[in-house]
Amino acid sequence: MPSSLTPPPVQASFGDTDVYLFREGTHAQLYRRLGAQLSPGGEGASFGVWAPNATEVAVIGDWNHWSDLADPMRARADGSGIWQAHCPSARHGQAYKYRIRTRNGDVLEKADPFAFLAEEPPATASRIWTLEYDWQDAHWMGTRGAANALDAPMSTYEVHAGSWRRKDGQFMNYRELAHALADYVAGLGFTHVELMPVTEHPFYGSWGYQTTGYFAPTARYGTPQDFMYFVDHLHQRGIGVLLDWVPSHFPTDAHGLAHFDGTQLYEHADPRQGFHPEWNSAIFNYGRHEVRSFLISSALFWLDHYHLDGLRVDAVASMLYLDYARKHGEWIPNVHGGRENLEAIDFLQELNRACYRDHPDTFTVAEESTAWPKVSRPIEMGGLGFGLKWNMGWMHDTLAYMREETVHRRWHHDRITFSMVYAFHENFVLPLSHDEVVYGKGSLINKMPGDSWQQFANLRLMLAYMWAHPGKKLLFMGGEFAQRREWTHEGELEWWMTDQPEHRGMQLLVGELNKQLRGEAALHQLDFDEAGFEWVDANDRDNSVLAFLRKSRDGQAVLVVCNLTPVPRQNHCLGVPLSGTWREILNSDAKPFGGSGWGNLGEVRTAPLAANGHRHALYLTLPPLSTLYLKRDADV
Repeated sequence: MPSSLTPPPVQASFGDTDVYLFREGTHAQLYRRLGAQLSPGGEGASFGVWAPNATEVAVIGDWNHWSDLADPMRARADGSGIWQAHCPSARHGQAYKYRIRTRNGDVLEKADPFAFLAEEPPATASRIWTLEYDWQDAHWMGTRGAANALDAPMSTYEVHAGSWRRKDGQFMNYRELAHALADYVAGLGFTHVELMPVTEHPFYGSWGYQTTGYFAPTARYGTPQDFMYFVDHLHQRGIGVLLDWVPSHFPTDAHGLAHFDGTQLYEHADPRQGFHPEWNSAIFNYGRHEVRSFLISSALFWLDHYHLDGLRVDAVASMLYLDYARKHGEWIPNVHGGRENLEAIDFLQELNRACYRDHPDTFTVAEESTAWPKVSRPIEMGGLGFGLKWNMGWMHDTLAYMREETVHRRWHHDRITFSMVYAFHENFVLPLSHDEVVYGKGSLINKMPGDSWQQFANLRLMLAYMWAHPGKKLLFMGGEFAQRREWTHEGELEWWMTDQPEHRGMQLLVGELNKQLRGEAALHQLDFDEAGFEWVDANDRDNSVLAFLRKSRDGQAVLVVCNLTPVPRQNHCLGVPLSGTWREILNSDAKPFGGSGWGNLGEVRTAPLAANGHRHALYLTLPPLSTLYLKRDADV
């Protein structure tokens, strides 16, 4: 890169206000100012990149034969570190990078941090692209506030785009995936789809959690317009779309953000704060205002331009704790001597403030694995400001309990009831996610004890219990039909299993659970309010039976009864608040689901007997390894 070449002047698209907001850490639309911006008419493009410690920067690409002589960039005189250039010969779709000379004389070739599209991996250049698209989801966008509200029914199907289903052994593109996935998800009654990260990532095996393109959907499955079509189509089918988003760390690939201008620009310079020992990746410097502007702009970009309904923020715990995955002496305390990352806390609060300010009909979800308080509480109350938080404690305790042989469950009864002690401390999502079916953990069905019949019965029981428990629901793909094989990102799900009666029965059960969740206000309306839940019997450890009521605002109630052993129980007495006929609206042991067919012949009448603190009682038949939902028939 010749140092004597003088860059031509460029039209200022990054003005004084942009500089102020950028330096303040509150610029929420950097993608409109930096990166590659095509000129009107598509002839030529303006480029902007942040590289404050570079001595020279040039745009190299297809139009100038990748020569740094043709399009050198000019550094702004205001000390912002922004370099700019206008390239008259650049055209839509062409590949490019920034060639950067560092202070020590090294030459780096970097992808554009603000690119809207990258070359398909393993290629690493950025592409000049636009975001024009004719959206057809106006009805969804105008009404989605109700679908995304805390009192709405919400069951989310978590998907890895590359391994859900394939076509002739190859990846489906976004458009193909849109139709196949929408048909499937709508058929089962899920309300939302959550995509594991589709932000561009060089290593497919990272599942998207090692992101290099914070403004680019991965080119593995198509263009930005193809991904817009995906979201648009699901919205037209009444399905919300959530995106996994990863502001916690980034990979150190040579073309990416790491050492971007020869210095630790996006990451902390001190490895005790800037290097993640567990994931061998770099950690963002949340105390640097320009980095905060970059990340907040990325978050809002997906809501602004892709109509996404929410962001699930990955690995929040790793951001909150300075000693996360570190031994004594490997971390730096904060100014108060504590382990809390004060800069990350401020960033997360600003992130949530910006998301709810600009898109109040969307929501954010924290994957936070500790007992950090008030994750999903308003910032004004000292919270982090997320809308929802994954309930990792519920997940761990429930799976640990369900792994126990049924004869031993009486000794572990507290594990299945403990979640109700803290169920209303946060706005919880109950996740059975991809993390629970990889790396030797086995599939959901293979976690269950007993012979094959008991395994299926246990899983049906657990899913029905989960759908009745306070909190929103999330299930990873394959769990809905009890895939036997542990999930792998290579290949597709074992769809052939759905032709087998027991697997098809599991699929039918999940569809019925979603139907009940949507149809019964008692099962969703007060998920985050203690008034929506009441124990009927939490202490029957000898029989391993649980019974509780879910309630709606208008007093409707659903009685939920779990028999956690393979022993059928007849004439099991439970108190209920109202007399009359209680209909069996769901029985996980029903024959269409693969069960044995035990039950209550559809309904049961109360007896005038006080039990469990109520004036009326039901004498129920509890099928083996089952969950029952019963609702009082208001017409009787």
